[in-house]
Amino acid sequence: MNLRSVNTAQVPVVDRYERPLRSLRLSVTDRCNLRCRYCMPEPEYVWLPREDILSFEEMATLVGYCADLGVDKVRLTGGEPLLRRDLPRLVRLLLQDRRITEVALTTNGVLLAEYAQALYDAGLSRVTVSLDTLRPDRFRRLTGRDEFSRVLDGIESVGKVGFSDFKLDTVAIRGFNDDELSPLIEFAKHYQAEVRFIEYMDVGGANEWSMDKVLSQDMILDALARRYGRIAPMPERGAAPAQRFHLPDGTIFGIIPSTTAPFCAQCDRSRLTADGLWYLCLYAGSGIDLRKPLRMNEHPEQMRQIIRSGWAARRDRGAEARKALEQAGLREGGLIEIDRLREDPHLEMHARGG
Repeated sequence: MNLRSVNTAQVPVVDRYERPLRSLRLSVTDRCNLRCRYCMPEPEYVWLPREDILSFEEMATLVGYCADLGVDKVRLTGGEPLLRRDLPRLVRLLLQDRRITEVALTTNGVLLAEYAQALYDAGLSRVTVSLDTLRPDRFRRLTGRDEFSRVLDGIESVGKVGFSDFKLDTVAIRGFNDDELSPLIEFAKHYQAEVRFIEYMDVGGANEWSMDKVLSQDMILDALARRYGRIAPMPERGAAPAQRFHLPDGTIFGIIPSTTAPFCAQCDRSRLTADGLWYLCLYAGSGIDLRKPLRMNEHPEQMRQIIRSGWAARRDRGAEARKALEQAGLREGGLIEIDRLREDPHLEMHARGG
């Protein structure tokens, strides 16, 4: 399939709450080489059919249609995106569209040392590595794999090849890694990285989520204040998911409080799965099929209209809805039955690029 010709005039579209379409999370595969307890803890899953997986050219074409309507930032996700062969080629394809100002990557880091240089050379803007613990024994318990040393090698490679914008994402779990908050900040300082602590979220159903495992933003701030002293919030946030703070020595870190303090009102993100389903919210129960009309060679304006009308009708405020359930005493873990997850892999975070 030939790439569509670039239409350089963006016509921004907004949803029912005046939220613009700006940021796209693009899942390139539903496969992963870890089995993290909070994401995909079972040994095997029902994988997306290989014939349904979009080619890089198809992905770039769909991103182009989204760019026509305001998207300027793309984050490559999975599963584990580095399991997709020749990922730097996709980075180069996406950056051929000058309206795309940033292509970022979220990875578990296991394969990063092998591909960091090629990704940097392709023009990748920034890297985020998921790192939930600094203890190899905990890492093995959390992920089901003995890959901690390879993750450290991947983290080492980020600065060596020249990336300057580097973040570490940590899912903060009460009773598991809540004693590692300050060690993770000190570790990040060494690599000139910024830690973002993420509240444990109840996405999908195969994870082990419960409200008593959530280490809230307030708990995180209290723990760090006891170690470092006064912590001050930074004023800017906009549509970014993280509230950023700085320590007395100037060190900056972030917290993504999706569970206890949702940021739905500013959310400008949508998600495109590896097989072309477009989700308007991480918590959405269904997505819009873009693969079918694309492979039927639908006219570009009709493709844009599908995306335009989908976003314009968007009412999703999924995290706020979950918060309301909690306040009513109705929020529980495992909201989707395991059998249903096995029937439809799109319902799990690893398929929709959490």
